[in-house]
Parts: sequence; C-alpha cells; structure tokens
Amino acid sequence: MRQVSDRKKADPSAEQRFFGPATNSRSALLLPISAARWLLLFILVAGVYFFHGFLVPVLAALVIGFATWPFYRRLRVSVNGNNTIAATIAIIAVISFLIIPISLAIAYAIDEVRTWITWVVETNSNGASVPQWVVALPVVSTSLTELWDKYIGHPGALGELVQLVSGSNIATIYYYVIAAGSGAFRFVLTLLFMLISLFFVYRDGEKFVAQIDKFGERILPMRWERVSRIVPLTISSTVTGMGVIAIGEGIVLGIAYWIAGVPSPVTLGIITGFMALVPGGAPLSFTLVSIYLVASGSLFAGVALFVWGAVELFIVDKTLRPRLVGGPIKLPFLPTFFGLVGGVKTMGFLGLFVGPVLMALIVAIWREWLHEVSSEPVQQVTATSPAVLVKTPV
Repeated sequence: MRQVSDRKKADPSAEQRFFGPATNSRSALLLPISAARWLLLFILVAGVYFFHGFLVPVLAALVIGFATWPFYRRLRVSVNGNNTIAATIAIIAVISFLIIPISLAIAYAIDEVRTWITWVVETNSNGASVPQWVVALPVVSTSLTELWDKYIGHPGALGELVQLVSGSNIATIYYYVIAAGSGAFRFVLTLLFMLISLFFVYRDGEKFVAQIDKFGERILPMRWERVSRIVPLTISSTVTGMGVIAIGEGIVLGIAYWIAGVPSPVTLGIITGFMALVPGGAPLSFTLVSIYLVASGSLFAGVALFVWGAVELFIVDKTLRPRLVGGPIKLPFLPTFFGLVGGVKTMGFLGLFVGPVLMALIVAIWREWLHEVSSEPVQQVTATSPAVLVKTPV
C-alpha cells in the first residue's frame, strides 16, 4: 500500500481528479506574437486617447517644417552644420515673419469686427434707413431698397433675418463672439506647442525621417520610395502655392483697400487672403469692394482698385505662381474647398493650411496609384493559354 501511495505522489496524473486527470503539459492562452500585437494595439489606442490634443500643433509643425526645409538646409550649412543653432534661428525667423504679423492683423481685425457688431446690435434695436449708395444704384436700387426695408429697416428685422438664416438670434451670436475671444488663451497654447514641435522637427528631422523610412518599407515595400518622395514635394508646393501667395494677396489688397478709403481694410484684407486660398476667391473679393466704392460715390477709387487688383492678380498668376508652385500636384477647386472647410471645422485657424495639405496628399497618392495601374502591362490571353484550351463538344 505504501508503494502504491508513493507511486501516486510521484505521478500526479494517476490521481483521481474531479475535472479529469492532471497534465504536465502547459500551454499559454495567448501566443507570444499575439500578445505582443494586442499590447501594441492597446499602447497605440492609449497614446491616441491621451495625446490627441497635440495632433493639431504637431501637424502644423510638420507642414511648416516640410515647406521651409530647403531654406533650413541652407541655413544649417551657413552655421557649419550645427542643428541646434540652425533650429533656433529658424524658429526666431518663423516668429518674426509669420507669427507676429498674423497676430497683429488678427488683433486689428478683432477691433474692426467689434465695430461691426456694435452697428448690428444698434440696427437690430432701432432699425436703419436705406444708405444713399444703395438708392443710387442704376438697375437694382428698387429691389434692394425693398429688401432693405423688409429685413433691416424696422426694429428687430435684422434679428429675424439672422434667425432665419442661421437658426440663432443676435444674442447667441454675440455670446459666440465672446467665447471666441476667450479661446485666445487656448490658441496661444496651441501656438506654443507648435513652435516647440517645430524646433524638434528642424533639429531632429532627418533622424525621424530615416526611422519613418524603415517603418514605411515594411508597410509598402515596393511603393514607399515614391510615396515618400511625393509627400514633401506636395506639402511644399501646396503651402507655397496656396498659403504664401494667399497671405501676399491679402496684404497687398488690404493696403489697396486702405489707400482707397474702404472701411475696415484689415478685416477685408484678411477675408481676401482667405478667399485667395480658393480659386477665383480673390477676384470676387476685390470686385465686390470696387462695386461698393463706385456705388458709394468714389468712382475713381473703385475703378483704380479694380484695375490694381486685376493687374496684381495677372502678375501673380503668370509669373510668381508658376515659379513658386512646384511638385507633382495642383489641386482642383472641389478638393481645395473640401480641404479648407474640413480643416477649419476640425482644427480651427491652423486647419487653413493642414486641411488643403492633407487633401493634396490624398489626391497625390491617388494619382500615383492610378499612374502605376495604368502603366502596368495588360496580360493578353493567347491561343496557347490554358484559359482557352477548353474541350468543345463534338
């Protein structure tokens, strides 16, 4: 009996168990490769959840870094290849020539918009008579006068018009404006994070790109080289061809508005710059302002503004834009419009640049794949192919 008990102790599998005999083999519930994949997926999801607030400044830093990389490369050569010094000088240049002028323009525009809001509130409370320049219009004066009296002339009419168009009343829109002003602190923080990210993009950009290339070759072994070549060229051409030229047209036409005596020239210049991002937006802007000047009695200023805008637009489209816009892609109207609206709706002011760039990348990759598919040789079925060697009934 003692020998039998010793044998049972030595061999646990011989013991009687409720859930069956014990086994010495141990198998893992998850294989090591599967566990590593699930762990990697969990880490990625957690990273997106905790750091999604930094997506906008990082994307903006990448866009500016790609667009200004040729200039940064020359700057780094001039400082004997010191990445830290070159990145510091580049950040100072971005702040001096981009951030400060845009911030000053926005500050002036906010003051001018306050004047507009004050006029809207007073007009909604007391009503407003038809302006003389509307009455002096040659053909449409009667119809415009009737519309003015119906939607603006009597007290409360402007509020009804705003509620009819947007579904909100004037007080709600006023609160929206105050909330937008209180969001300036968040905009400053986003701008600060963008500058910090841009510094490291300049300093460690080449190392980061080398790591991305290794990872990209594993995902797209045969296509990554061409896609990675398209991305910087597309970003540079989009930002230069749309952003820089739009800012330049906004500044030039804004100065022209100020010389012509147009009310709120800074705000109208910013609106013209935004409209210049869309094909045909800048001509529409200065044409409407010229019509306003002519209708209000400033015939010479209106005609001169229209001529100046047409000449400036002709020079930009025929000389500057073909030299500045390089790369493999030119966006048509509809993708440009979707990129602008989607970028502003998702990312705010920075989305004006990030949205069109992302849309340009999508269109560039799509065209690259279409070119690759169309250039592949078509395999023709010959008479000796097994596909046609089918036994026919006799």
